Formats: sequence, C-alpha cells, structure tokens
Amino acid sequence: MNTLDLHQKEGYTIVQMNRGKVNAINQEMVNELSAVFRKLEYDKATKGAILTGIPNFFSAGLDLIELIGYDKAQMTRFFQSFGSLYAQLLKFKKPLICAITGHSPAGGCVLAIACDNRYMAAGEKFRIGLNEVAVNVQISQDLTNAYAFWLGNGLAHRYILEGKLLNTEEAVAAGLVDEVVPLEGVLQRAEKQMQKYLQADQEIWISTKGKLRKQLLNNLEKNPAEAMNEASELWWKPEIRAKMEAYVNSFSNKKK
Repeated sequence: MNTLDLHQKEGYTIVQMNRGKVNAINQEMVNELSAVFRKLEYDKATKGAILTGIPNFFSAGLDLIELIGYDKAQMTRFFQSFGSLYAQLLKFKKPLICAITGHSPAGGCVLAIACDNRYMAAGEKFRIGLNEVAVNVQISQDLTNAYAFWLGNGLAHRYILEGKLLNTEEAVAAGLVDEVVPLEGVLQRAEKQMQKYLQADQEIWISTKGKLRKQLLNNLEKNPAEAMNEASELWWKPEIRAKMEAYVNSFSNKKK
C-alpha cells in the first residue's frame, strides 16, 4: 500500500493514513481504505480498528491539486467511491475509533464522523468540521444526517451552512470530539478506549452498536455512490470550476 500503514495490535488494528505532508485524500487512498476495512470487517482476529493520521494532520481533506486534473469520468468515480467508503465505515460493525492527530476539515471530518469515538490532538490551530459549503463542494444528505447525529439538528444546520471549522474547544462542546489530549498521547487515548471496548462480549457490543445506529443507517441513501452524482455534476459548473482552479493556483503558489 502506498497511502496507509497498518499496525497490528492484540485484538485490533491501527490504520494510519500516511500520504505526504497533509494526508490529502485521492482515489488511491480511497481505494486502499475501502480494501483494508473490507478485510478487517471479516477478519476474525480483528475485533476493532483505530483510524489515525500523521502529526499535525489527520487529513486535510480532498486532494484538490490532484482532483482538479481529473476528467469527468475520473471525478464521477472519485465522488462515488468516496461516498461508498463513508457508508462502508459507517456500517463497520466492530469498534472503530478515530485518533485525530491534527487538522481534519471537510473530507477528513467525513472519515472521522463515521467512527464511534473521536479523540483529537490539542493545538490552537487545529480545526475540524464539514466546511464543504465554504469550499464550493456539494455535501450529501448522508453527511448532514451524520453531523446532526453527533451535534444535534440545530448546530449541524448552522455549522454546515456557515462552512464552519471548529477549534478543539468548540469541537468538544458541540459533541463532535469526545476529548482533546496532547498530540503525543492521542493515539494512546484511542487505544485505551479500544481496550475497554474489547473487554465486553463482542456479540453484545456489536448488537448494541447496531441498535444505536439503526435510524442513521436506515436513513442512508440506498445507493451511496449514485447519491454523490450531484456533487460530481456541480464540480463542473463553470463558476465553481473557476473558483476551485483559483484556489488551487493560490495554494500551489504558496508552496513554491
């Protein structure tokens, strides 16, 4: 694998995203995440999984620099596969904990809200949230439902329309993040929670998780891939495309 590192522990697996400086999500990472979690779902030796990133970045979201070069077929495939990955993680029956090692906007937050717990690294500049509206990307119904599942309808409504990114204190207060801990201890905190979960009877734990998520899962789009077609179509709207290209150019120039 080129974008992930796997660390096998007793009873659980740590899935570490490790792609460049900011863990930007591209088609390859989506494919690898989907393949890994498909395997973990049916691996009897794996009773749970922790999803994490690299220091200072859980994931900066979609790799706009790469995605801006995709043609229409590639972009449609990307949005469809990303929507399917989110649904796959949301349906993951075993304990799934997120150790957020830094920034986690947009696509990074999408991965995080599929998890059962989210522990985030302390840092004044770290932000998390679904800011798709602010960056001109269409958000799906499934994501608005999940955000409301954790934050409540009122906050989810306001924050999504604002395209708001939350600092760590705001994230905890809103219920988006369980706890904020020092960067060097965020993975250990996630592992501590995982070990607690693994003490319970696995069949009972999985059944209980299913009951807690029943309404959320029942409201999932019947075809998560097709549900992302709207985002793919709007991606090519001329005025949105122009803003996206300007953003990517400005970002690329800063790196020079």
